[in-house]
Amino acid sequence: MTTTTEAAAPQVIPLAPAKRRRRLTPYWLLLPGLAWLVIFFAVPMVYQASTSLQTGSLEQGFKVTWHFATYWDALVEYRWHFVRSFSYAAIATLLCLAIGYPLAYTIAFKASKRWRNVILILVIAPFFTSFLIRTLAWKTILSDGGPVVGALGSLHILDVTNAIGLTSGDRVLATPLAVVCGLTYNFLPFMILPLYTSLERIDPRLHEAAGDLYARPFTTFRKVTFPISLPGVVAGTLLTFIPASGDYINAQLLGSPSEQMVGNGIQKQFLNVLAYPTAAALSFILMALILGMVTVYMRKAGTEELV
Repeated sequence: MTTTTEAAAPQVIPLAPAKRRRRLTPYWLLLPGLAWLVIFFAVPMVYQASTSLQTGSLEQGFKVTWHFATYWDALVEYRWHFVRSFSYAAIATLLCLAIGYPLAYTIAFKASKRWRNVILILVIAPFFTSFLIRTLAWKTILSDGGPVVGALGSLHILDVTNAIGLTSGDRVLATPLAVVCGLTYNFLPFMILPLYTSLERIDPRLHEAAGDLYARPFTTFRKVTFPISLPGVVAGTLLTFIPASGDYINAQLLGSPSEQMVGNGIQKQFLNVLAYPTAAALSFILMALILGMVTVYMRKAGTEELV
């Protein structure tokens, strides 16, 4: 005779094959992306980590000896390169935000649909030209005796930049200002596009409601527009600061040896000195520092939804 407990026990009904396949479909779709990450990210990272712990030479070969002192030696030797990298990247990011936010705001709220598309095309148009060519063009723009440098001198802007150490004398090339200008120009679209995406999502009726409550335009921006667009600000600053910190083209072409960034140090160790462990250690130190700063920034920003 069946007891009450046995009768009340739920029966396990096996899933039909079709239903089981539907449940497994998302995991199968993830396989190409996971394979890509393993082959082109995880494996190179492991190889790079092992390279940073090797000792030897190109003639004798390199062996893994767990030489962690390479990290300290690299950090001490290139400490000012790190300082310049993060300083230039931070200044360029702030300039991109100052230039990009008004433009993104204009595209989202002021421009008609026709002109909105035209402006967006103009924003991304530089990507159709080589990064190297765009940077080389700035050597002509900032050349000594050119109209830009002449205008900066006439407006006494060079006096200010000389005082804060961004320029030297009556020239802009081979100075920190030239490197910052190149970084700002090359990474400006990475700031504008996330900002526009975030601003474009804002319902215009929120602005009308703020006006109905007698809020002034600046108050509406401060209380409504900017807080809602904060995910775009965070995404734009990250997309600008991270690649700018590791860039070496702008410092190489627009700066001088005294404006070299950590990317230039990595390039030198990899291609010129052929000190692969030092180059790998510099890469990991840069990655760790950026990851730490990004983590702190994300927590301070207090936003979880990124566009």
